[in-house]
Amino acid sequence: MKLRYQPGEIHPSTIMIVVMTVLFIGAGSFGIWAFMQYQDKKTDVDGQISSAVADAKNEQAKEDEVKIQAAKEEPFSQFVGPDDYGRVTFDYPRNWSVYEANSVSNGSKNYEAYLNPVYVPPVDDKENRFALRVTISDKQYDEVVADYQKLVEKGELSSKSFSVDSQTGIRLDGTFKDEIRGAAIVLKIRDKTLTIQTDADTFKPYFDEIIKTIEFNK
Repeated sequence: MKLRYQPGEIHPSTIMIVVMTVLFIGAGSFGIWAFMQYQDKKTDVDGQISSAVADAKNEQAKEDEVKIQAAKEEPFSQFVGPDDYGRVTFDYPRNWSVYEANSVSNGSKNYEAYLNPVYVPPVDDKENRFALRVTISDKQYDEVVADYQKLVEKGELSSKSFSVDSQTGIRLDGTFKDEIRGAAIVLKIRDKTLTIQTDADTFKPYFDEIIKTIEFNK
């Protein structure tokens, strides 16, 4: 039997459509609300991450600045000789300059370096005196020591044993050639010989401290 609806009576399908529309709008509203909540949380998390990264960078920058400042205040620099010649290292005053006269890179068999406060005067001028001379010779240790023997026998130089970083050699004090009065140490490095010398008694206090810091790449 076909149902008839009286005027003013709401058709069930209309109710269904209204309900579906309300549900759809509600679901849409909930989705928009959820999305906005997600965006807010994501923005907050991204902000926290960015802030943490910025804080980490600032902290690292502060640590680097402390290290740089500490290095500037450190009174010593480190001398590093060529690897092929035993890589001898030692500490020297920061305000000294270093000049390499001969090195492995220019084909020389002997290595020569000069250190002096502020600047290094010309090394080819025989009258110049240097706070420190570093020579790594191709000559055997016994040959180098023998070169000083006559001065020791004359009493112009005193000689005594010297050791540092498990290496043993000799220390010489007194007057060297060309009226140079100072001190020197002679040590064997592999198949070569290291000589570190100061040309003046004025620099002996520095010399005594410097040679205590000598290390070798054994």
